[in-house]
Amino acid sequence: MKDGPIIATIASLIGDPARANILTALMDGRALTVSELANAAGVTVQTASGHLSKLSDANLLKAEKQGRHRYFRLSGEDVAQVLEALMGLAQRTGAFRVRTGPKDAALREARVCYDHLAGESGVQLLHGITQRGLVISQDETIALTDQGQQFFSDFGIDLESLQKARRPVCLHCLDWSERRHHLGGSLGASLLNAMLDKQWIKRAEGRVLTFTSKGRTAFENTFVCETADDNAG
Repeated sequence: MKDGPIIATIASLIGDPARANILTALMDGRALTVSELANAAGVTVQTASGHLSKLSDANLLKAEKQGRHRYFRLSGEDVAQVLEALMGLAQRTGAFRVRTGPKDAALREARVCYDHLAGESGVQLLHGITQRGLVISQDETIALTDQGQQFFSDFGIDLESLQKARRPVCLHCLDWSERRHHLGGSLGASLLNAMLDKQWIKRAEGRVLTFTSKGRTAFENTFVCETADDNAG
């Protein structure tokens, strides 16, 4: 490849099965220790340390030391977006496990993608707020409307702080299981945090999110439109 950034180095790092498992384990936005990531990757701690060093050197991960432990997390939302897109490509081209279990269905329904809601519920959310005129979603861009600014402020989101930050407020993120977009950016992260605080959603194993009974009803009444089967984004 003679034009643009060199992708082969990054691709080779992500392409290793153990490193791919490490990166996927960090897709829920949390920081994990070397031993936790070794367990996720199915390798020894020593081997995991070598993988983590390579990923950190490539700026795919960032490390924090707290007491005796070093914690690793993804270096940014863009890393999560690339991983999510690669999962979608693998799904479309047939590179997935033949046997699936209950966790696979749960991941498809609702999961964390770095720090925002993904899966069927995430796609429903973006579709709903688009249909209700809270955001304008066109091609690669998505922006809040005046109505949306009022709505999300009433929901408890500090939009002024989000708009002052360097991170984009709204982003399209292509959902690997739905093959449609869900809402990323700081607004997507704030909405997930708000739903966790309101106990609409609870964290389950790994990246899985589960709705409480009251939370599912509240989510659908607040965000989901009856025409949620239409194309979103």
